[in-house]
Amino acid sequence: MSGPARASKGRSRLVPVAALLLCAALFAALGLWQVKRLAWKEALIAQVSANTTAAPLDVAALPRPLDPAAQEYRRIRLAGRFVPQATVLVAATSDLGNGYWDMVPLAIDGRAPVYINRGFVPLGSRVGQIAAATPTGRVTVVGLLRKSEPHGSFLRPNRPQDDRWYGRDIAAMAAARHIASEPAWFVDAQAENPAPPAAQAPVPGLTVIAFPNNHLSYALTWFALCALSLGLAVFIGRGRL
Repeated sequence: MSGPARASKGRSRLVPVAALLLCAALFAALGLWQVKRLAWKEALIAQVSANTTAAPLDVAALPRPLDPAAQEYRRIRLAGRFVPQATVLVAATSDLGNGYWDMVPLAIDGRAPVYINRGFVPLGSRVGQIAAATPTGRVTVVGLLRKSEPHGSFLRPNRPQDDRWYGRDIAAMAAARHIASEPAWFVDAQAENPAPPAAQAPVPGLTVIAFPNNHLSYALTWFALCALSLGLAVFIGRGRL
């Protein structure tokens, strides 16, 4: 092959080699990003595991102002009286089927009321019926601290004007019920003391705690694609393909 022909063929390989090197750099960056995500997810899982298994922390010991993200799933203890007239039913899907979360504020001495998710009630429940069955005496609640869920679910926004709720947006619920509760967090109840009559009680303790962790497999996939791109770039650059 003459010199000009070889030079022309060499130039024709530059574009695919450059494209493969660019892809390799992109795949390497994505792999490194997944490695960072893996470290973040493992730290999150460890934090949540520690929070859910720790002894309940009294609500008075929570920092003020509270960062709900830093304390989410922390077990806490609260004592006070429910405010039944501010009850909200939020659409729910649980291990027990479709129904509602029974959200009721708990008036606490020395701080704003805190909305409590007392648990699951079945389809067909009415807010007035649930409110009438809510205990009015002093109770102690142990549960998990949760962040508010603004606006509603992914597919269905809350409709406060129709009293239809698909996400536990605490600020909107409190505004609809004209109560000055904690706006950014609530508590998923695990237990109440004294326990309400079983026939009337919502079912507590149904919080789903699941954090899929596929970041390692994603990282290995991106690094494998990076290696493949580099190998192809070498083969093409040497004229073997």
